Amino acid sequence: MAPDLARAIVCRPPQDGRRQWKLEDIEVYTPAEGEVLVKIIASGVCHTDLGCGSFPDGVGFPVPPYPRVLGHEGAGYVTRVGKGVTKVKPGDSVLLSFAYCGECHNCRNGAPGYCAEFTPLNFCGNPKAFGAPNSKESHGIGGSFFGQSSFSNLTRVQEASVVRVTDLVKNEDDLKLFAPLGCGIQAARHRGCRTIIGIDRVEARLDLARSLGATHTINTSTVGEGLEKAVRDITDGSGSTITVDATGVVALIQQGIEFTANQGKMILLGVAPMDAALQVALVSFMVVSESPSLRLNKSDRSVKTGKQLLGSMEGGVRPADYVPRMIQWYRHGDFPIDKLIKYYKVEEFEQAIHDMEEGTTVKPILLW
Repeated sequence: MAPDLARAIVCRPPQDGRRQWKLEDIEVYTPAEGEVLVKIIASGVCHTDLGCGSFPDGVGFPVPPYPRVLGHEGAGYVTRVGKGVTKVKPGDSVLLSFAYCGECHNCRNGAPGYCAEFTPLNFCGNPKAFGAPNSKESHGIGGSFFGQSSFSNLTRVQEASVVRVTDLVKNEDDLKLFAPLGCGIQAARHRGCRTIIGIDRVEARLDLARSLGATHTINTSTVGEGLEKAVRDITDGSGSTITVDATGVVALIQQGIEFTANQGKMILLGVAPMDAALQVALVSFMVVSESPSLRLNKSDRSVKTGKQLLGSMEGGVRPADYVPRMIQWYRHGDFPIDKLIKYYKVEEFEQAIHDMEEGTTVKPILLW
């Protein structure tokens, strides 16, 4: 069967440190065994996409060679299914998530985000996932990013990446809204956290955080090096029980470890540079002490006993279980994700990226 023609944002190698992304025609092949063809109507934009489309080949995550199609927060309709597909059928409404093998220990025990094959299935993808009209790219166009490459209005998707929501969405507007289905501060409020501190450098985002449930906010552009003190002042000196970093900025993560309470958790969500590293004084991480001899530096309070430093992938949940739950939270008024998003025509993708990087938009959604 001849390939279908589609429109996609194609990434090419950066030049002079600048992204080279362009809206182009591509060819989409017939879905293979275990694949689904999806007509994309909306795609969320994430900093992971930017990171994987902004560095030369060989730097950063092991993504397919340039040119490549990214995107991993898609929503749309199934148009065709490959052999062996049982989760969905043509016409179904779907949200797209990450890929996983389904066979390893973690997948079998309800933690597909920690799949043994996570990196090859989600980042390495397929170097010839798409074709180029008129053979402009004889070696093909890379894709299957997170099993989906949803920066295309038509794409082949791994069955594992598909979450059927036909019975949960009312119309196409719902699909557009739920494309990224991000969480954050409103999830903390929903889970009953009493003190919720939002930290950012953009005052408008802090205003939004307060409207979503933050009980306190800290502007890092004004607090300077006093971030740890500011957090401890809010928490009666104990520090935060749970600290979640969504920035990937090493200096902020380092401070987060410092102001996390004893027996608290520091959870890493943001994507840091591949060679990023933290400095952790091992003895003082274990032992409560005010002894200067145990301090890594003058600012090290040496009160880290029982702290946990955790890497988190995909929330540690099964999308098929959690996506419906999050949609129901929204329906009940407990999860106002509509306050986080802003819609852009796909032709405005550069503006969407600019607004996200500047902090004026939390979650851009591209409409196809």
